[in-house]
Amino acid sequence: MLLQDKVGLVTGGGSGIGRATALTFARDGARVAVVDYHLETAQETADMIRQAGGEAIAVRANVAQPVEVEAMVEQTMAAFGRLDCACNNAAFGGGFAPLTDVEEKSWQLAQDVTLKGVWLCMKYQVPQMLTQGRGAIVNIASLSGVRGEALQAPYSAAKGGVLALTRTAAAEYAQRGVRINAVNPGGIRTPAILNYFAQVPGAEERTAATHAMRRLGEPEEVADAVAYLCSDRATFITGTTLDVDGGIMVNPHTL
Repeated sequence: MLLQDKVGLVTGGGSGIGRATALTFARDGARVAVVDYHLETAQETADMIRQAGGEAIAVRANVAQPVEVEAMVEQTMAAFGRLDCACNNAAFGGGFAPLTDVEEKSWQLAQDVTLKGVWLCMKYQVPQMLTQGRGAIVNIASLSGVRGEALQAPYSAAKGGVLALTRTAAAEYAQRGVRINAVNPGGIRTPAILNYFAQVPGAEERTAATHAMRRLGEPEEVADAVAYLCSDRATFITGTTLDVDGGIMVNPHTL
């Protein structure tokens, strides 16, 4: 029970890595605020937690809107009285297109949700954690933000920003009890990537081959890493990025 008696918050908690993280937080003993742009999917995740014997609330928020992010934290406090750990996972990819074909609207939406959203979440999460004297935040970044990704300029740029922002925030609050880290997932079997595979023949096999393990990851494998970084077993870890990538970065065929 890594997170026994803690309160966790997960954005993008209605599906994929976010849902897996919310369920893992609850399994490991936390009460959970499940946040998503779509309230119905957040409610589904919260219902799954309650059906398993845990405590959860569902919150609707657009993480690109400061008023809604502030309200998200306030609703968590009203329900549970504290905030110990947060996983900032909500993101928007911006589609697949050559850089010169990217529409400004898609570019801006990716920056607003994926990068600005993480900044806003920390802007309102950190003060609450400071009043408690401690807390842990994990931002979901991506290997795309490390090495770039063809046809994904908006997403890669935003995730690169998340990595820099994570390190900056970690440096600012390391002496004040708030630890801030990031996780870089590899190819994870989420609804979004499965939808992509359904549209592009052979994409799943090619993606799996980029991993040294020659398989995709499961959302729960990312969630376990997030829970560890949020737990008291990681109290000397801040400002780091954990690659949960099945060996993409050591696969000689992708270097």
